[in-house]
Amino acid sequence: MFDGREAIRKLALNIARYTGLAPLAKPFVGGVGAILMLHRVTATPEKPNGVNRHLNIAPEFLDAVIADMKASGYAFVTLDEAIERIKAGGKDGQFATITADDAYRDNMTEALPVLEKHGAPITIYVAPGLINGAADLWWDVIEDLVNARDRLTLMTSSGPAMIDCSTPAKKLQANARLHAYLTLEVREEDQRIVLRELARANGIDLEAPRPSTLMNWDEIRSIAAHPLVTIGAHTVNHRNLKRLSETDARHEIGDVKRILQAELGEEPHHLAYPYGYATAVGGREVGFARDAGYASAVTTRHGLLHAEHSGFLHALPRISVNGRYQNVAYIRTMLSGVTTPLANAGKMVVTI
Repeated sequence: MFDGREAIRKLALNIARYTGLAPLAKPFVGGVGAILMLHRVTATPEKPNGVNRHLNIAPEFLDAVIADMKASGYAFVTLDEAIERIKAGGKDGQFATITADDAYRDNMTEALPVLEKHGAPITIYVAPGLINGAADLWWDVIEDLVNARDRLTLMTSSGPAMIDCSTPAKKLQANARLHAYLTLEVREEDQRIVLRELARANGIDLEAPRPSTLMNWDEIRSIAAHPLVTIGAHTVNHRNLKRLSETDARHEIGDVKRILQAELGEEPHHLAYPYGYATAVGGREVGFARDAGYASAVTTRHGLLHAEHSGFLHALPRISVNGRYQNVAYIRTMLSGVTTPLANAGKMVVTI
């Protein structure tokens, strides 16, 4: 299906690139550094044409991005050092740090060899509920449900609704409908129950063993011992914090530290807000992260790091390195800074 918004974003990137605007603007708006955001890194995704394929990049692309940034003068540092460099106003030159959300297994098997080649550190944000099975990668489950049926029955407050999944285009629409239903119409606390009832009603057994794309605790403990790896917190159950009560949101942000301490022997110092966009994290949640004692917290807002972020260490933007933009030139243009105000209503220093 044609994605008009993606086409417009790519047009803007190409205009900035081919007009020469990006390299001209970089010295003025390129900031002091960048936090790169990854999810999956694999050459062999299970569903290369799936609706969630944008979460994946190829290891070769990660290799190319890091090499290009190093050639442009970026120093790749740990997140701890990145925080210190922000506080220092970037006086030691431009830097980058790499982060990955959710602890996908391919971060260890396919991304880590690339990072080792370049000596590039990474922070992997872990949500214990996703690892121990108390929470679901619901976006993957939805895709599996839609792919398995030509028609689904959805129980809504107005009664049963039939969802057509009979064609590729209808499957995309069905994915979007179920995504909106679970994130807007269902309470965050009830999401897992509703998801599993939806699966049961449509003849799919989520209690049966399913292939796991995430690392298990033994694998996380192993990778945590690697000198290039820092483990961060991604809340307890990967819930939309803005949709939770204060008590529940503080539990998600604070208690994950205790769980990761018990599992890994070390308390995390850095947090990634689940989802990270405007309807998932705001000033309240930033305050909770600060109160919990984290050294930093990252969103998914598009933006570069500036010296001014020293006052906003719990609302840091990132540059998403994802499957929609597997072109080094696109990343180079994003790193110039020209796309930051375009994505943020004119703001150059992006927080929340």
